Amino acid sequence: MSVPTPPRLLDLAGMHLLREDALVCSALEFLPTELFPPLFMDAFHGRHIKTLKAMVQAWPFVCLPLGSLIDLPHVGPLQAVLEALDVLLAQKVCSRRCKLRVLDLRNTGQSFWSMRSGASTHGFSSLGMAPVAEQSSRTHQPLAPLKVYIELCLKKRTLDNFLTYLLRWMEQRKASIHLCCKKLTIFAMPVENVTKVLNMVQLDCVQELQVNWIWHLSTLAKFAPLLGQMSNMQRLHLSRIHMSALEKQEQQEQQVVQFTSQFLKLHHLQDLYLDSPSFLEGRLDQMLRFLRTPLDHLAITNCQLTESELTYLSQCPNIRQLKGLDLSGVAITDFSPEILHILLEQVAASLQELNLEQCGITDSQLESILPVLSCCSQLRTFSLCGNVLSMAIMEKLLSHTTGLINLSDEFYPAPQESYSPHGVLHLGQLAQLRDKLIKIIQDLGRPRAIWLSSSPCPRWGNKTFYPEDPFLCHCYLSA
Repeated sequence: MSVPTPPRLLDLAGMHLLREDALVCSALEFLPTELFPPLFMDAFHGRHIKTLKAMVQAWPFVCLPLGSLIDLPHVGPLQAVLEALDVLLAQKVCSRRCKLRVLDLRNTGQSFWSMRSGASTHGFSSLGMAPVAEQSSRTHQPLAPLKVYIELCLKKRTLDNFLTYLLRWMEQRKASIHLCCKKLTIFAMPVENVTKVLNMVQLDCVQELQVNWIWHLSTLAKFAPLLGQMSNMQRLHLSRIHMSALEKQEQQEQQVVQFTSQFLKLHHLQDLYLDSPSFLEGRLDQMLRFLRTPLDHLAITNCQLTESELTYLSQCPNIRQLKGLDLSGVAITDFSPEILHILLEQVAASLQELNLEQCGITDSQLESILPVLSCCSQLRTFSLCGNVLSMAIMEKLLSHTTGLINLSDEFYPAPQESYSPHGVLHLGQLAQLRDKLIKIIQDLGRPRAIWLSSSPCPRWGNKTFYPEDPFLCHCYLSA
């Protein structure tokens, strides 16, 4: 029979303190630093409001990672923390014990709170939350602006109660608080409301922006000045930006310039994802000219590009270090086979991910890129799903890529011969072709798994994933 571990003296002391709010408030000046995190957690979850306020005002760490503790819709403990911060901000100077400079409202800091009593200072330091050394002097130091970190996800037409309360609190304290948001996501909110919220944010803190909502080009143009202030942006993801048929072409051209010119200010941009950017059709070169940094990942998907635009892309100096290239949904059936070859030639040394799904790639186009594809030594993921390719070209594809030892995820369409002239998938023919492909892989001498899919698979979508052997998707698609 196992004997339960007895509670430590520090744990017993914390439990005793929580029973007496007045006692804990008077004891904080002498409370061991390592007891603060567990005592704070217990006070927060137990809603000991008076104790929380006192602990915030004596917090001995630079950062208070509160986000992982917040339990909505119970905002009482959070309000207590903000009220305690009001007291600190009103003091204008920092007390000897309190070292608080950062309030982190993101869902981080679990490791910090898991370090219960007895955690070493080294453990806290590894999280960037080490307690600042006590000053021998009693001289008070001026209180620097408090940094508040939050991840903003604007997904409603109106803000939720928590965010409304928080922003109202911050708006009244702009001079003494810096609101920092590294990741910003916008789903469904009028641009006027977005602007109102972002006017309270230190926009140069934003490192990742996702707009996953249908915006008209005119809306994007209104948002563009805010985008230009996000000078430390590293990842930008825009989807479904459309043009209004009611606007004149001159207006549209001006709006495109308002947006694309902001890239001149984005000196740290690494990843650019543009899904369904109809406003860039015929204007892609204009955007590429404004890029100021080499990109790591570029996705331009589900839109119409001209042959000259794809040619310009292959000549752009800022794509020559690409690790990821996604052109899925960009129809290139009628383009010269050489264009893809030239494009891949530019990125062959660094490319790790290549997505050419549903591009209408023909056998001749694929054959033209096989030599350069075999030179993409860093390639890890390659997808051609949704294209109509013959068994013969797939045999050549497997042969050319067998030397790519880093290639571990391969997604290909079921061969054209698997279908009837009316588009009906024949399962018997599919099985025979599968066996033939497996034999080809075995003869090439390098074990590998490939994923094949029908176009599309009615059960699993465009891809069907199985964990082990090469396979074919056993789903039937009628004409």
